Amino acid sequence: MSKQTYRVCFCCRRRFKLAASEAPEEIKTLFNTYADSNTGVMTAQNLHRFLVEQQMEETATAGDAMAIIDGFKELKHPNVFIKGGLNVEAFFKYLFGDMNPAIRSDLGVHHDMTAPLSHYFIYTGHNSYLTGNQLSSDCSDIPIIHALQRGVRVIELDIWPNSTKDNINVLHGRTLTTPVELIKCLRSIKEYAFAASDYPVVITLEDHLTPDLQAKVSQILTDTFGDMLFLPGSETFQRLPSPEKLKNRIIISTKPPKEYLEAKDVKHKDDSQRGKDSAEEEAWGKEVSNLKSHCSADDKNNEFDEEENEEETDVDDADTKSLQHVAPEYKRLIAIHAGKPKGELKDALKVDPEKVRRLSLSEQQLRNLAVHHGVDMVRFTQQNMLRIYPKGTRINSSNYNPLIGWVHGAQMVAFNMQGYGRSLWLMQGMFRANGGCGYVKKPEFLLKCGPNNEVFDPKSELPVKKTLKVRVYMGEGWYYDFKHTHFDAYSPPDFYVRLGIAGVPCDTVMKKTKTLEDNWIPAWNEEFEFPLTVPELALLRIEVHEYDMSEKDDFGGQSCLPVWELREGIRAVALHDRKGEKYKSVKLLMRFQFV
Repeated sequence: MSKQTYRVCFCCRRRFKLAASEAPEEIKTLFNTYADSNTGVMTAQNLHRFLVEQQMEETATAGDAMAIIDGFKELKHPNVFIKGGLNVEAFFKYLFGDMNPAIRSDLGVHHDMTAPLSHYFIYTGHNSYLTGNQLSSDCSDIPIIHALQRGVRVIELDIWPNSTKDNINVLHGRTLTTPVELIKCLRSIKEYAFAASDYPVVITLEDHLTPDLQAKVSQILTDTFGDMLFLPGSETFQRLPSPEKLKNRIIISTKPPKEYLEAKDVKHKDDSQRGKDSAEEEAWGKEVSNLKSHCSADDKNNEFDEEENEEETDVDDADTKSLQHVAPEYKRLIAIHAGKPKGELKDALKVDPEKVRRLSLSEQQLRNLAVHHGVDMVRFTQQNMLRIYPKGTRINSSNYNPLIGWVHGAQMVAFNMQGYGRSLWLMQGMFRANGGCGYVKKPEFLLKCGPNNEVFDPKSELPVKKTLKVRVYMGEGWYYDFKHTHFDAYSPPDFYVRLGIAGVPCDTVMKKTKTLEDNWIPAWNEEFEFPLTVPELALLRIEVHEYDMSEKDDFGGQSCLPVWELREGIRAVALHDRKGEKYKSVKLLMRFQFV
């Protein structure tokens, strides 16, 4: 490609030169530093030195370098393959190719997987059966399949009696959502549960059944999953089993309903308020809210908000009357018991050393607790499970900032996986860590106690541990993955990059490059620094936008990467679409350095 023409009107056209993808000057200088000065070829020995000294790959071997060189033999391109090494074009293609990702794809699961489940962040879905909004979309097993294929490990099902009260459906109760049979969802879970990961799948059941239907669910679960189903027996866990011990197992987590809810008519709420989030959404999703605003929220007298609790029909743990109405064969399957005491929020965080449990809170309740009881949440989650779910007004299936849950140790930060937007990109970024297995070991500071039994305070001001330097060299691939008039009908696109950190409040920031006009292969060559106080919870946000002076800027791709797994050196960063699917060609060439 050398020139591109755009039609302005029936008689006028604009012609633009199209530059070929070329190595930045810094890359050429590096090549000349390591290549043989006589032949202009980087041999395996030279490349090995480059990998160790510049890419900080201390364990790289000469064999690794030779494997990179051998990879270019298959290209059979006279300008790329040079016998015995790499020329500058091949070196550039290696750096900007799939063989050089920002996170090692071959590392696989590398966290310690033998600790209790409560020591891990777990990839968690909310209302996993919905295909769209929370009020009127269809219920199906397809979103469940897609979630499991992405590595989601917690699937939520709301189970209700069917119209004849003799079978069980899955639907969002008291809304206009169309039901799907429970058995269909369970069969799909069985088929796809371990397609992306061998580590356990937790099914959280929101139970609205009578005891006879609970008994039927018990039989269906047993028949469907067989030996895959983890049965806790009569023991009460003081420590939950480990993901390693529960490999390829299905775990049931639920609580008995306080009462059988027969009402299924639509709740007539103020839909104008419920749809407010949707109107504020930008083309690529509303900007993620800062944790500082969450932590300064009103505490609302520290009491439970009944409206926020409508989704959860939890019971008081001491409510033995309701337990008496639970089918015993159903109760036998519950491995992680859920529930919460009523009254003040702080009472929900009392730790019983004799047993573990799962507590569910709405995102708003979490924010309220974070104001005065952040330390108590951290202590609670060292042994118990904490699940956070979206507030009820998110009828458009939007999401919230997951960091407020993770920084307080919440294991199950439940998200609407069927949507898209910046919050969901953060979730996807977090679970790219640890080989994408759906379990990420929590940082040690969230798990340990000090000599006086003190735990991490999420509000504490900490010194900078390290600084991440990021250089954005260039990008390419839009010309191949998008129509030539997708961004601008009259000229090539004007790209810029937004990048920054999502993490604790002190680390959270966004910056941007300059805008480069009329260029399909923009070369920004700009460097940014990000001081990090808690790098263990920092996610690198990367977004590409196309400037539009008359309308909202267009979306050009995004990625989110766990900082603690970034590979130093010059790396190729593949970009994804709004839903998190990787583009075929679009990527950025970047350099990462920790100081």
